[in-house]
Amino acid sequence: MLDSSLRTSIKKMYKKWAAEESDSFKLLPESGSYRKYYRLTSKNKSAIAVFNDDRKENVAFLSFSVHFKKEGLNVPAIYGQDLDKNIYLQQDLGDETLFSFLSKQRKDTDFPDIVKHFYSKVIKSLPGFQIQAADSLDYSVCYPRASFDKQSMMWDLNYFKYYFLKLAKIPFDEQNLEDDFITFTNFLLESPRDFFLYRDFQSRNIMIKDGDVYFIDYQGGRKGALQYDLASLLYDAKADIPNNVREELLATYLDAIQNLISVDKKKFLQYYYGYVLIRIMQALGAYGFRGYYEKKEHFLKSVPFAIQNLEYLLHTVDLPIKIPALTDAWSRLVRSSSLRMLTKKQLRLTIRIHSFSYKNGIPVDDKGHGGGFVFDCRSLPNPGRYERYQALTGYDKPVIDFFKKEKKLNDFLSHVSALTASAITNYQDRNFTDLLIAFGCTGGQHRSVYCVNQLAKYVKKNFKVDIDVYHREQDIADHFSAKENGGK
Repeated sequence: MLDSSLRTSIKKMYKKWAAEESDSFKLLPESGSYRKYYRLTSKNKSAIAVFNDDRKENVAFLSFSVHFKKEGLNVPAIYGQDLDKNIYLQQDLGDETLFSFLSKQRKDTDFPDIVKHFYSKVIKSLPGFQIQAADSLDYSVCYPRASFDKQSMMWDLNYFKYYFLKLAKIPFDEQNLEDDFITFTNFLLESPRDFFLYRDFQSRNIMIKDGDVYFIDYQGGRKGALQYDLASLLYDAKADIPNNVREELLATYLDAIQNLISVDKKKFLQYYYGYVLIRIMQALGAYGFRGYYEKKEHFLKSVPFAIQNLEYLLHTVDLPIKIPALTDAWSRLVRSSSLRMLTKKQLRLTIRIHSFSYKNGIPVDDKGHGGGFVFDCRSLPNPGRYERYQALTGYDKPVIDFFKKEKKLNDFLSHVSALTASAITNYQDRNFTDLLIAFGCTGGQHRSVYCVNQLAKYVKKNFKVDIDVYHREQDIADHFSAKENGGK
């Protein structure tokens, strides 16, 4: 609580700005920081008062706010300040954050077009901070450092190590992990870093007011790489942005910055995913500190979403460096059932159903779990023995009609469906996000293809999951999203 003298000072500051007495003084809900926010209202006006006993942080925020406002960026106006008392008064932008708006609009795994519209506005505004306003910014007020340099990166990585890996009881080799931290930071430091780095560019720090977007909480800003803030927004854990939407917004950003500077997209993306990974580690460190150490358990509810993002990156991104100890730590996080169950919200589960030929080897589950099923179809009736079916596949009606008459095959699929149903239910209960089911036969053409397609129909009908179908030997892929599925 504020002492009476500070409360009086804030009220005087408000009266000086508003030219009227405040009749309401309310503490706003706690955020992720230690700052205290109060809403003051009077007959015709309102404002937000801030108390923060970190003077250097206040100086940075106030200096940046004035500069960004001059540059025409949507940041809160500053109405008054008293640095000696660690208080200032700023524009009231309401209570609707981009995250709260997303939460209201979203149903299940859907990402509505109206939400995408606001994300696109945010993405297009970001280069204004990073590039347009960066040259004349006073970096001397940056706190705690003027640049997201090697020291800053090592702070984040050790934060991740001590407050998340240690407290979550994830084993690692200390020296090997430190060696990989050095390799990893050296790689990131190769990227251009002469831009403004907002530092905490995420959905809770973006306000929606009168159909436009406004930006707050940039007091940790400093010089850095373009990729970091984009990574912060698109891989914001609890926002849980679908990967296809992330790709669309990434393309929107790349188009937006080309209007200001020339960027080599290939090089940009090479470093981008490295910054995504360090941002995820920084966030996990924060969740661990606030959740495990400070016992504020609601922070831990974001962990499963961060793990889901990490899992996706582990199996889609190939960094041009060798970091085996760090990769092993990430893999252990991905395989942890306990970490995935820290939220009651169900993560999206993808069922990958593949056909293959044993002549070309069994598909490897590269998603981190090392589980799933491989079903051998070679004991089933084989239409490939008959000349009239040899040029056809399990997609063709004559082959489908052949199989429908085979009781042995239908019994096989009945057993497979029961096993699959049990596994899907278990995976959903444990918040795992990937299950591989593979069917193999001699040529990967008839039996395995038919079985994959039949199981995909069964899963689509009965479960609300994403389904990826892939016939390796036929090189045919298909995808069914949870939104499309009519399952239970």
